Amino acid sequence: MQDVTESSRRTAVVTGASSGIGAATARRLAADGFRVVCAARRADRIEALADEIGGLAVVCDVTDQASVDALAAAVGPELAVLVNNAGGAVGQEPIERTDPEAWRQMYDSNVLGTLRVTKALLPALRASGAGTVLNVGSIAGHLAYEGGAGYTAAKHGVAMITETLRLELNGEPVRVTEIAPGMVQTDEFALVRFGGDQAKADAVYAGVDEPLTADDVADAIAWMVTRPQHVNVDLLVIKPIAQAAPWKIARG
Repeated sequence: MQDVTESSRRTAVVTGASSGIGAATARRLAADGFRVVCAARRADRIEALADEIGGLAVVCDVTDQASVDALAAAVGPELAVLVNNAGGAVGQEPIERTDPEAWRQMYDSNVLGTLRVTKALLPALRASGAGTVLNVGSIAGHLAYEGGAGYTAAKHGVAMITETLRLELNGEPVRVTEIAPGMVQTDEFALVRFGGDQAKADAVYAGVDEPLTADDVADAIAWMVTRPQHVNVDLLVIKPIAQAAPWKIARG
């Protein structure tokens, strides 16, 4: 497979590209003409995806600095778009019964993972002369709901990284954006959150008419990163029409 630095096409990196929103975003950006670096921990999945879309697979664990450094080396000197998608939720217990280890996992992947990858790839984004950082947040990063304290704390962290980086890079050729999806039905998000309990995962979407899909979010991400470079979409909140808030969802 051709090395990403050998291509004249604009390069995009998508972390967490092995499934869900990440995989859908990689496919959509490739369809829009980007050469996509598919980064995730599961080699078999990202290799298949990269073969499908003509991209490059790089095994990367965003919680490991050496792994992130290897991703930066594979990307090369210039990068047009970084989609920080890796992260996720673990558990939904109230604070008094929550496991601090679950909070640590969420903070390490969502917050520190976003920090590590952004820091490592920022020189290449600057060098492109027209870079974009897009952080995949959540409505959980702007609201609170019972049983979600660990995840909301992590996604609030992502939101504050986004806002702070935009201030710090003001005047430089790098846009900093966030998409904050509400309910998105994917194969893995809820299943991972509930430790593989399929019944609990299915209950999240039970009776909901058309929750968002990964393709819906990928479509919005592609729109955000392909605006004219002087246009910065600071924050895009996207929810299914059935969802008014994390705690207010129409169910049939």
